[in-house]
Amino acid sequence: MSERVLFGDVLETIDQLPLEDQQALAEVLQRRIIERRREEILSEILSARNEYKNGSSKPIDVDDLMTEILS
Repeated sequence: MSERVLFGDVLETIDQLPLEDQQALAEVLQRRIIERRREEILSEILSARNEYKNGSSKPIDVDDLMTEILS
């Protein structure tokens, strides 16, 4: 099992990298975050479709949804 790395330690290590490497790392992280969020959204969509298909959720109009959210 791998050892957990502390956030502060990661930041200190990044500070030691040349600026160009820091920028490249930031770009890689941003792309990974975007991809991970896309996967989360897809999972939520598939789950919602499955719930709807199984009858455990039903369509709702915007006014009813807003009333439910605000109550």
